Amino acid sequence: MKPLIFVWLLLCPLFLFAQKKNESFQYVIQKAPSPLKIDGNLDETAWTQASIANQFYMVLPMDTSLANVRTDVRLTYDDQNLYVSAVCYHALPGPYMVESLKRDWNFGRNDNFIFFMDTFDDQTNGFTFGANAAGAEWDGLLYEGGKANLSWTNRWTSKVRQYDDRWVFEAAIPFRTLRYKRGITRWGINFSRLDLKTTEKSAWAPVPRQFPTASLAYTGSLVWDQPPPAPGPNISVIPYALGGAARNFSEKGSTEYRREIGGDVKVAVTPALNLDLTVNPDFSQVDVDRQVVNVDRFELFFPEQRQFFLENGDLFNNFGYASIRPFFSRRIGLNVPIQFGARLSGKLNKDWRIGLMDMQTAAVASQALPSQNFAVLALQRQVFARSNVTALFINKESLNYLPTDSNRRYSRYNRNAGLEYNLASSNNYWTGKALVLKSFSSDVKGDDFVYAGNLLYNTRRWLIGGQYEYVGQNYNPEVGYVPRRGYQKYNAQIGYTFFPRGGRVLSHGPTFQTVYFFDRSFRPLDNTSYLAYNFTFRDRSTFTGWVATDWVRLLADLDPTNMGKEKLLTGSVHNWRAWGTDFISKPQSLFTYSFSSRYGGFYNGGTRLNLTSEVGYRFQPYVSLAVSSSYNRISLPELSGLTTFWLVGPRVDVTMTNTLFFTAFMQYNEQAKNVNLNTRFQWRYKPASDLFIVYTDNYLPGSFLVKNRALVLKLTYWWNV
Repeated sequence: MKPLIFVWLLLCPLFLFAQKKNESFQYVIQKAPSPLKIDGNLDETAWTQASIANQFYMVLPMDTSLANVRTDVRLTYDDQNLYVSAVCYHALPGPYMVESLKRDWNFGRNDNFIFFMDTFDDQTNGFTFGANAAGAEWDGLLYEGGKANLSWTNRWTSKVRQYDDRWVFEAAIPFRTLRYKRGITRWGINFSRLDLKTTEKSAWAPVPRQFPTASLAYTGSLVWDQPPPAPGPNISVIPYALGGAARNFSEKGSTEYRREIGGDVKVAVTPALNLDLTVNPDFSQVDVDRQVVNVDRFELFFPEQRQFFLENGDLFNNFGYASIRPFFSRRIGLNVPIQFGARLSGKLNKDWRIGLMDMQTAAVASQALPSQNFAVLALQRQVFARSNVTALFINKESLNYLPTDSNRRYSRYNRNAGLEYNLASSNNYWTGKALVLKSFSSDVKGDDFVYAGNLLYNTRRWLIGGQYEYVGQNYNPEVGYVPRRGYQKYNAQIGYTFFPRGGRVLSHGPTFQTVYFFDRSFRPLDNTSYLAYNFTFRDRSTFTGWVATDWVRLLADLDPTNMGKEKLLTGSVHNWRAWGTDFISKPQSLFTYSFSSRYGGFYNGGTRLNLTSEVGYRFQPYVSLAVSSSYNRISLPELSGLTTFWLVGPRVDVTMTNTLFFTAFMQYNEQAKNVNLNTRFQWRYKPASDLFIVYTDNYLPGSFLVKNRALVLKLTYWWNV
């Protein structure tokens, strides 16, 4: 299978030079003849004279006709801003449907209008902006041809007004917020509308239903009457001031007070290349990770949410696969203060992108941890229609660290170098990747390579893919996320979708996947085979039923409950069968719910029952309530007997306006023996400028004795020099 994948990857460029799919969809934008005010009224002369894009195509339920729900889009610009307006008409009577006024909402649960801009027209990277029908904003970075990172935020303004037969969106996007090549006169662009009353998703430039409307392969063209204005000197200073108090009750410590200042500087070296500087950064306002049950043998992955690492973050963090990441920015500053850092990233020209990062952390005397430096260089070249080649180099260095072998706790250095080819055909039906990596460590050498490749074919009906991975036993990415080493992996999947002509079911079909792991000498290590049948209903609810078989050879002693109980021994072999279901209710209701189940065998002849659910109710648009829960019942008669534990997480979001938010959630985790309470108040008093008040408690389950407690107040201000 491995040679076949690499042959496919070599042959695929033969058909990658096709013209952009929606090149004929063009919107000619003209400069505004008069000033505009962002108030949602659209009564200025500039709007009445602007061209209208109003012939949208249906994407869902089916992508074979024009949209039934009318949307009128207009664009114009002046020397400072790009302006976008959308009049979103109702097709059925009744109120609009939204979750809340919280930013970066769930796409499928909100009536919304969003648009996607490919400012280099390379069909790979871009920006997305929009709002739901209540005026809650959405912004993010697009990468890998259409994936969106909504943790990114920047300066822009918008306004939404509601009427009986429509709602109106109006926005101003400063040119300083965007990245584009000076003198370019053609951008990729598409507009997307979701109307939950009719369950219709539509786009101005047609997009096949199997792809998101964010797919940059299917953008139309935004044609400028003259090159967009250069943003001029573009320097932003974003200082912060922080005060806080924290106390560790479990260690009977005294209250520790925090008084800190720091901040970031953003410098547009060119309109397409940005320099980010940070001094004494603090990320205390970032959302706490949602806890999950862990009965796996390997480390869990949680995504990066810190703003400094996000712009052009795909150059660094998306190298490799989900379980083979040579660089993972969350390794930097993990329980260690970051002193300062710099990052240069963006486009050198249409074909070349660069990412250069250097971060410095402080020493921690209590852990005998030396000061460390993290340097990363990524260079990407676009090839063929939408593919690219990326080279990556990572260096982690412990400064002034010369321990003897007897007291060495950390490596002196760790380096990784890699090369990756990303395949994306012009119509997005074919995608794939091939990569090679090598690590350089001060302690271990030999068998420190990674090579892998995959190919995926995805059409309206067929999904066919294959993947191969080899990770050496001594491959060592200290700044990465590679939870498993010393294996070869073979993965194959196939799926098919049927489309009935009528009835409640919109589509249905089977999916089969099998994954095999072997060691270097082809001794079997693991196998999972999974067969599912998927239903999507016309009201946008979904149901899946599945069966699976597992075969596992343990490579280390394992406690299957992950709760400190008796362990199974290295080398023991286990196999079992299981079945399960997944259901998600229709998003149009004020009351929503979902559930999943899993029952079957487990390690050592045992059984495992897992029931997971989430229920929510919204008093739109101001309050959203939700409770998630997970129950596990693990029976291991020959090992540790019966173990049961809960993970419960109630959450409340109160959005007084689209600039004033309050979130509170609790996580009761019996497996981790912890109860966490987190509350966050946010006031966005100016675009991208915020006041945060964050309060966190951790308790012992049962007794609810306080383990630790913290309160932080943080003020940030975005100042354009």
